[in-house]
Amino acid sequence: MTKILFPNEEVFDGKYFNIHQDWEVPIPWFFILASKRKLKSIWEFSLEEQEEFINLLCKLRRVMKEVLKIETVYFFQNEDTSWNFHFWIFPRYKCMDEKFWIKVESVRPIMNYAKENMVNDVITKEVKINVNIMKEYMKSSLFDNFN
Repeated sequence: MTKILFPNEEVFDGKYFNIHQDWEVPIPWFFILASKRKLKSIWEFSLEEQEEFINLLCKLRRVMKEVLKIETVYFFQNEDTSWNFHFWIFPRYKCMDEKFWIKVESVRPIMNYAKENMVNDVITKEVKINVNIMKEYMKSSLFDNFN
C-alpha cells in the first residue's frame, strides 16, 4: 500500500471551531468539526461556542443535503479521546450498502475499508477537489443564507 501524505487544509475557519476533511479516512465529504479551545465535551462550551457550533453544524449539514445530495449522515463525538473536542459528520453513501449493513455499527468497518483500500492517488485527488468545492461554498455568501 502506498503511503500518501495528506494536506492539513481547513474547509472553514470560524472564531471557535474549524471544519476539515478527515484525511486519515479518505471518504469524500467526511468532515470533522473541531474546537480551537482545549476541551473534551459539549458541556464545556461557552454560550458563544454553543451558538457557533450549532450554526456551523446545521449549515454544513444543510449544504451536504441540499447541494451535495447526501441523504444520510452519522454524527459522532467521543469524550474519551486524547485530542481536543471534535465532532465527526460521516456521510452514508448508497454504494456502502452493497458491502456493509445499514446500521451505525457499519461505520468502523467502512472506515477500516477506506484506510486499507482508498488511500490512493485517484481518491486523494477526488477528496481534494471536494474539499475545495466545500471550502468555496463555505466562503460564499450562499453559505450565510443557510440559516
